[in-house]
Amino acid sequence: MLKTKTSNENFKNEFNELLTRGAMDMDNVSKIVGNIINEIKEKKNSALIDHISKFDNWTPMMDSELKIDVNDMRKAYDNIDRDLKEALHMAYNRIKSYHEKQMPKSWFDTEANGTILGQKVTPVDKAGLYIPGGKAAYPSSLLMNVIPAQVAGVEQIVVCTPTPDNEPNELLLAACHLCGVSEVFKVGGASAIAAMAYGTQTIPKVDVITGPGNIFVATAKKMVFGEVNIDMIAGPSEIGILADDSAKASHIAVDLLSQAEHDEMASSILITPSQALADRVEIEIENWLSKLNRQEIAKKSIDERGAIIVTHDMDEAVALMNEIAPEHLEVATSSPFELLSSIKHAGAIFLGYNTPEAIGDYVAGPNHTLPTGGTAKFYSPLGVENFMKKSSIISFSQKAIDAIGEQCAMIADTEGLDAHASSVRVRLSK
Repeated sequence: MLKTKTSNENFKNEFNELLTRGAMDMDNVSKIVGNIINEIKEKKNSALIDHISKFDNWTPMMDSELKIDVNDMRKAYDNIDRDLKEALHMAYNRIKSYHEKQMPKSWFDTEANGTILGQKVTPVDKAGLYIPGGKAAYPSSLLMNVIPAQVAGVEQIVVCTPTPDNEPNELLLAACHLCGVSEVFKVGGASAIAAMAYGTQTIPKVDVITGPGNIFVATAKKMVFGEVNIDMIAGPSEIGILADDSAKASHIAVDLLSQAEHDEMASSILITPSQALADRVEIEIENWLSKLNRQEIAKKSIDERGAIIVTHDMDEAVALMNEIAPEHLEVATSSPFELLSSIKHAGAIFLGYNTPEAIGDYVAGPNHTLPTGGTAKFYSPLGVENFMKKSSIISFSQKAIDAIGEQCAMIADTEGLDAHASSVRVRLSK
């Protein structure tokens, strides 16, 4: 992994390399994805079945096989361990409670002359949720996508998830039952995104598509944006940690690895003013690696995309982290809340020694679908507003349009739009 100091002569080049960590080579896959999308648009279910046969190693014999039976979801839920079932319920309740607090409100404002202005907030009719299921299945991602859509009031929720060898993940099915979703389809990759964007004989066309995925999924979401809305274009997972010498090196090391074990392309970055902590963390990473089931993945991620940066002070560390704008940011310092006002860019911020990023992945409550690759500078976590839209409300009385109508018409005149101006003037009393 990269080990460096801000005082090093080559640091600027090393840091600029880190800032490109989220770059995805979409150009190389865009032609493939474009062909997949066009095939879905033209052939619909027939293309879906061909793609499933090609990519997921099984062939649906009829359209109905694309959909998972709700009875299978119920059976999977009934069969899971009681303690795990309670954990899922606890996670569901906490995530729901958090997202209920996000609900935007419609509002009206009345002026003395009779003008009424306002905003009406309504949910989209249909939401499509993509849940990964290739290298691993993530029931937690289902909860994080379904719950805000439900809280927003979406009437129809469509879920797509790949099922290699036609073997759906039982825990994912159980989570579907817990969430009460009934339209779950065994379709993955760019094919699923295209199917939800344009519709097929089996999969409904939706209004918004959310959920993480690989580069093919991300590229497909980018290509269908405009036909539907999307949440974000997410890249490999990442964590940034700000720590001082009060932090426990073993905790920091395993937290860095908690992202590294996701994917070889994940990035894990520690920035600290403490050289002693940096040295201890490097040793602890090696100690933890030998204990991980996904040791090879984590090691490749740490070796190729991990970094430890030693700064002059914490102010410099925070400034660098703001440039990185990490998906997850842990603050493991003696006074973490004192740094909060200085942190400008991060998907989710975890404050204090006892707040590992993993607690946010599952049960804390806030959404774990977060902006990556520096896009936290302008994107927000997935939330209820991703499933809602706003309409402006405007109502003028005679007194109100008399008060400002002529000025409105004058502006229309300057733009050469006669009908605009006239449509206002014909309503004026004078």
